Parts: sequence; structure tokens; C-alpha cells
Amino acid sequence: MKNIIIAISLFVAPYKMFCQDIVLDKAYLRCQYEHSYMKDTIDQSTYQDLIYLQIGKNISKNYSYYTFLSDSLTKTPNGKQVWQEMFNKSLEVLKNTGDRTKWRNSFPHRRGTTFVYKNYPEGEMTVTDAITSDHVIYQDVLNAQDWEIIDSTKKILDYECQKAQCYFRGRQWTAWFAPGIPISDGPWKFGGLPGLITEVYDQAKQYYFSIIGLEKVDDEPILFSQPISENAKHIPIDRKEFLKAQIRHLSGSVSILNVETGIPFGNNKPIYRDLIECDYR
Repeated sequence: MKNIIIAISLFVAPYKMFCQDIVLDKAYLRCQYEHSYMKDTIDQSTYQDLIYLQIGKNISKNYSYYTFLSDSLTKTPNGKQVWQEMFNKSLEVLKNTGDRTKWRNSFPHRRGTTFVYKNYPEGEMTVTDAITSDHVIYQDVLNAQDWEIIDSTKKILDYECQKAQCYFRGRQWTAWFAPGIPISDGPWKFGGLPGLITEVYDQAKQYYFSIIGLEKVDDEPILFSQPISENAKHIPIDRKEFLKAQIRHLSGSVSILNVETGIPFGNNKPIYRDLIECDYR
């Protein structure tokens, strides 16, 4: 994947090419998290993403760096041609190795589509997301987790971290935070602890965020990213309605009943997919 990042960077200039995007704040710290997740708990296929958390004086932004790169490439004049060339080369990887994971990692493509803007507007959270070509926006509660701090510690990136737990929207979560980094933030929608969250995962470890880097930056723009499709706009939606639409999309031809129960109906095989938030039922 490192080679893909280098190759795309030759064609795009991060943060400068999105002239239509709005600057919300300036970041002084950028955190990098490795994000692993399972789309289907039966076949246990694990997918990987790289999450960036930009932290500014007033606002933070959480997004997939791979999606950012793919979107950046798409917005360049010859982006589609470059992407097609890289995709064609990736098919050789699949042909030679038969390894679908290696194939997925050998060409640029959108991964996580969730963009989380904390404290925007003040005291709230704004989330944008997408299902295929539909782009949505909704408001959410800032620092919605009710954490219980546990008397247990371990070191992560040479920082002494403390354990915390909470039940949040259908999943039991364990987090580790660094009191030595007095920033009440973390990956995705997590926050509200007296220190930066460095690691967080659900009980089944279906969703896992682990910090792999911290970097001080000098007034790096925190942009409110617009949809990549020309003339497209974010459609306001209720959070739970979006989750219901998302699970229907994931299930494809399988009914929502199949998804929720895992019981096959008709000729469809059972499917055991779910979302990171399970409170849409």
C-alpha cells in the first residue's frame, strides 16, 4: 500500500486541490490509526484502513486516508486514466497470487466513507457518509459514550495509557487513553476521556482502532470535504434512517430479516453482517 500512496502523491497535492472545500480550522496535531474491521462475521474476512484524526484548536476531523487519496486522484484532470492503469496492473497481482487481500491493497479505492467533524457546530458533531453515489449528512451527539475508567494500564507508543469501558449503541467497547496527551478525542466518534484515545475495540474485536503515529503539524487546514461527484450535495438524513439504508445496501438481495437473524429465507444464504452502530433496529 505504501507504493500506492507514493504513486498517487505524484498526481495530487494533498489539502491544496480541494478549492471548493471549506476550511473549518487549522490542525496542530495529526494522529494515524490502523483500523481493521470485519464485514461478515462468518467468513472472518478482515479489511484494513488508515484513519487520520486531525486535531485543531476548536474542531477535529476523522477520515480514511485511503479514501482521501482515491478522491484526490479522481479530482485530477487525468485521474480516471491513472486509476484505470493502476487497476489493470492490480489484476495481474490477482492473477499471479490469487490473493484477494493483496489484490485489494494493490490499487487505490475508497474505503471508509465516514467523515466525522467533532465540535462542528460548537458542542455538536457533524457526520457525512455515503452509500454508492448518494452522499448524506447528519448531526450526532458529541462525546456520547458513558465511560467507566478501569484501574489498569499499559504502554502504547511509549505513552502510559489507562483502560476505560463503555456500552455504546449496541456494542461493548474497551478503550485505552493517554493522560499524558491531554486531548479529549479519539478515532471515529470516540471521545470524552481525560486523554487521547490510543486504542479502542469492541468485545468481539470486529472493529479495532489502534494508533500507529502522532505528528505535530503547522497550521494544516481542516477541510469540510464536499462530495467528489460534480454538482453533488450532501442530503440531510436522520442517523438511524441512514443506518437502516446502509444495512439494506450491504445485504443486497438478502432481506433485512436475513441480516438481523442470520436465518436463510428463500434461496438466499444466511448473511451475518452488521454495522459499527447496531442501534438502528
